[in-house]
Amino acid sequence: MFNRILSMLTTLTDRISRRLVNKLILLFTTIIILVVGLLTVISYQMLERESVNHSMASTTNNLKLINQKLEDYLAGIEQLSLPQIHYEEILQAIMNEESDYASKMYLEDYLRELFYSRNDLESIYLYLIDQQKYYAITREAYNITVRSSYQEGIPEQPWYKQAMESRHNQSYQSFIVPGSKSGYVMNEEPSFMGYHRVLRSLVTREPKAVISFYLKPTVKDQILKDVPFENGEHLLYLDPNNVPFHVDEPAFLDQVGQAPWLARLGEDALMKPLTWTDEAGDKYLIVYNIEANGGWKLVKPIPYSNIYAAAKATRNLGYLIGLIFLLISLILVALFSNKITSPLKDLSLQMRRFSEGTFDAEIPVKGRDEIAYLSRHFNRMVRRTNDLINERYKMKLVEKNAILKALEAEINPHFLYNALQAISTKALKSGDEEVAEMVDALALTLRYCISGKDIVNAREELKHIERYLALQKARFGSRLQVTVEWEEALKELQIPKLSIQSLVENSIKHGLEKMSSGISIRIHAELGDTHAVISVRDNGPGISPDRMEQIQTSFRQEWEEQEGENIGLKNLYTRLKLLYGEEAELSIQSDKQGTEMRMMIPRGGSSHV
Repeated sequence: MFNRILSMLTTLTDRISRRLVNKLILLFTTIIILVVGLLTVISYQMLERESVNHSMASTTNNLKLINQKLEDYLAGIEQLSLPQIHYEEILQAIMNEESDYASKMYLEDYLRELFYSRNDLESIYLYLIDQQKYYAITREAYNITVRSSYQEGIPEQPWYKQAMESRHNQSYQSFIVPGSKSGYVMNEEPSFMGYHRVLRSLVTREPKAVISFYLKPTVKDQILKDVPFENGEHLLYLDPNNVPFHVDEPAFLDQVGQAPWLARLGEDALMKPLTWTDEAGDKYLIVYNIEANGGWKLVKPIPYSNIYAAAKATRNLGYLIGLIFLLISLILVALFSNKITSPLKDLSLQMRRFSEGTFDAEIPVKGRDEIAYLSRHFNRMVRRTNDLINERYKMKLVEKNAILKALEAEINPHFLYNALQAISTKALKSGDEEVAEMVDALALTLRYCISGKDIVNAREELKHIERYLALQKARFGSRLQVTVEWEEALKELQIPKLSIQSLVENSIKHGLEKMSSGISIRIHAELGDTHAVISVRDNGPGISPDRMEQIQTSFRQEWEEQEGENIGLKNLYTRLKLLYGEEAELSIQSDKQGTEMRMMIPRGGSSHV
């Protein structure tokens, strides 16, 4: 069965390939499919990225605005918990409550005043620590009642311990977490949040009471309704310890309880979004905002299916348009291919004769179209065949000669290196160690220069510079002083080969060789936020403005136009741009106190630092 199908495909392919018109139809069909498919895929990927970026930007701004409103809301609750100018009177009433009836009335009136000041309070509790007694104001049926009672076990409550340990003397308690209890005797546990504030003595700083506000979710829901929602999206409101205070679906809270991204919220200073895949395999983009002062977090997981919905619709539309375009193109190609291919039959016949060795095969030229142009040039090709054969023979000879020259050029540097090593050995045997060291330095310098690497680490380059300077000091003696300021951690820095030598060589050429006295050269490297900066500074006579302009102009010239004395710096400038892109830079600063050349290599990327 398989052989039969293969035979049918072979026969079909053979029939298609016999006619040029079929090949043209197949060619243009393939091109159209590739172009339309490629453009659709590229546009889909771009739309995906744009959709993610747009969703991130809009959601982040929205969460920031909503979180600011929630921050203001919590700041208002915190402000409400402080007695302000009546702080001393409140503390005095708390300490005298057990024996003074007026103090009891003062505390009750104070709680009523707080309760009536807002409409989002379910209840207020004032726990007197020394008496283990509390006052509570709640709305029971249609009445606002104040009652008092003794209560044990409050100091064992988690929220109480957190408030006592807090440097802000406060704690928040979430009631959407399963098992959360207020610790007080209540008709019904609160549904949203508890805020607890420790009241301390101004003199001794001893805790005297804890005031607790149990809040309704009305204000919170009013604020959070401004967050736009689509199907599958969720919203979480977390405290700095990732305790949830709001979740749009309680079932979703069980899924994210052990999610790894919870612990990573806020790790990145830029608050980059995170990704998460739930148990059902749905992938989410986690966009969040962290409130600057208290660290409260507003988190919105967005399904990627929602983000990519518009991109998928555009992709499908692109496929449909491409299919329509393909059908129209096939009809047009079929109509015009026959008109194009018929004049080519005569040309193909004469070309077959030419391929069989009949070099006098010429075609009658009719018309002035492209086929006539092709026929004329075919005839010209036939007439020049013998000349081309002879020229080709000569080119083969030249090519072989060039290959031999290239092999010879490759052998010469290695021969020179081996010869230098032999001279060094001879000098050592003769006891002339200084000459041996110079020859070794020259040999190693040559070996380093002919190595095939374009980029080396700084450690290798500095060793090469050490050998290069040894040769230069043999020439200039004490007139040349060089200091290297290069941290050990930066010696693994990847830099272009011979780059530091080009900078040092320029200082020697334009500084030391133009002075009768000596100069000092400082080689320095440092790692900045965006670039690795390598500088070579000398205290030579400096570079004149006219000369500086010539050097800067040479950087902007094409390499073929380059001439003069700036070949080394132009070479380094061009290599930096080729290796690292436009972010790399070679700058020169000069004055009467000397010249400083700075090579800046960008950080990041496969070819960068």
